[in-house]
Amino acid sequence: MNPLRRLLNQILNILAGGCFLAMVALTCWQVLTRYVLKNPSSWSEELVSYLFAWMALLGASLVAGERGHMNIPLLMDRVKPASKKFLAVFSELVACLFAGVILMFGGIQITSLAMGQMTSSLGIAIGIFYIVLPLSGVLNIIYTILNIVEIMSGKICLNAVNETIQAAERAEKEA
Repeated sequence: MNPLRRLLNQILNILAGGCFLAMVALTCWQVLTRYVLKNPSSWSEELVSYLFAWMALLGASLVAGERGHMNIPLLMDRVKPASKKFLAVFSELVACLFAGVILMFGGIQITSLAMGQMTSSLGIAIGIFYIVLPLSGVLNIIYTILNIVEIMSGKICLNAVNETIQAAERAEKEA
């Protein structure tokens, strides 16, 4: 595995997992303050919603790195290997374009607009929480470039699931 991909995967796993753990702890705190202490914590609810967005976008970047985004296997199963490579690269280019235009460009625009607005409970600029949009865009672009390089070099297998299972069964019989 590419060292850059390995490093990004480790960092994103830690960050997304950390967001999830913080969400669980804050939700437990919120339940405790609301039902036991009878004094609900408003800031924890707001922070959990922002952490959820961070976790989702960082997790989506991980999925892009694993090429787990949506595809049409019915089409991929019926085309020739050269066409499979073309379609795989094309889908990565579409994902890269989306990451560049929507996440990076749009994310930078919304983040800069939101820097002047403060959160109601935390008193922090909302733009701080929106930074994950362009960050996720950059990560997705890096992953799509890595995916394209590995598709072109043949390091990523484009065989259908059934073909892969059949090849594994043939290898077992031969051994």
